[in-house]
Amino acid sequence: MSGSPTSPIVSVVMAAYNGAGLIEETLASLAAQTLADFEVLVVDDRSTDATRDIVRAWPDDRVRLIALEVNGGPVRARNRGVAEARGRYIAGLDQDDLCRPERFARQVAWLDAHADCALLGTQVDWLDGTRTGPSRYPAVTTPALIAWLTWIENPLAWSSVMVRADVARRLDPFTRPEILYAEDFDLYHRVQAHGGIARLDEALVVYRRHGGGASNRFTETMEDSATRVLAQAHAAILGEAAAAALARLLVVHLMRGDPVPDRATLAALGAGMATLQAAFLARHDPAADSRLIRWETARRWAGIGRAGLRAGTLTLADLAAVRPADFGLGHAGVDDLLLSRLVGWTRTLRRAG
Repeated sequence: MSGSPTSPIVSVVMAAYNGAGLIEETLASLAAQTLADFEVLVVDDRSTDATRDIVRAWPDDRVRLIALEVNGGPVRARNRGVAEARGRYIAGLDQDDLCRPERFARQVAWLDAHADCALLGTQVDWLDGTRTGPSRYPAVTTPALIAWLTWIENPLAWSSVMVRADVARRLDPFTRPEILYAEDFDLYHRVQAHGGIARLDEALVVYRRHGGGASNRFTETMEDSATRVLAQAHAAILGEAAAAALARLLVVHLMRGDPVPDRATLAALGAGMATLQAAFLARHDPAADSRLIRWETARRWAGIGRAGLRAGTLTLADLAAVRPADFGLGHAGVDDLLLSRLVGWTRTLRRAG
């Protein structure tokens, strides 16, 4: 498998802004790739630090700087990089994340072998300071599970994504500037009109978690955008008002993890998730994957219940009264739920005292 100087196999698109402290480590991780036929387009969004100088001086002619004259935000910077990409595949990567050496080779081989797939992510590990550990994404996936999870949460880290360039160019724009800080989540929904999405279950990317990351600095904007994505996705199934209400519940209580305040909210969230799951299974008929889909949905339901028990806003009776028929306890057994309820009682007593 080979490319040419003007047409590499992979184009890495990296939006950069004030990344001088970490971008060298990111670029070094690309230099170690076992698949060497790639280009890196670093789109600098008017950094005020030494980011441009670092990229210009980088000793690898596969790395190209695109220096924007006006700061327009990460979505516009990323779209500019996609517009100039020459590769057969486009790989996403943020300026502070790291690729393991086999990332490009594994993703290219999988996409070459699965022509019906438009976008492929990988599992990621999380890096907190100097400690690397597993993420909270599901350990085992199938394409059907990844497609289902886009209906209720964001199942892929942008820095792990590789998309077919011909599909990327059919999207206009590639990522929507009005869906700021959830533009990747929006992309996963929009790209499915052009092919499937999937994930490799090996952690081929290290996702850096730190206070300076956009997901930490712009949480409110990101959650508003994610709510909009889900509301638009489910309006045809639920109606606009019900879809918007459920989208907010999913973002706040599933994606963000805030405890539900009462039984009525839990009932609304459970009924909405059950309706979506039934609609997905009816539409896609993933017979071989339905058990995994139901299991992962139940696992999320258990997490929502456990958070309410621990916060003291729910009781075990609440969970039993409103649990949808198709939802089990996921990984949360009875002992786990009883412990969560005990924590909730203790917190309620402390607040009362």
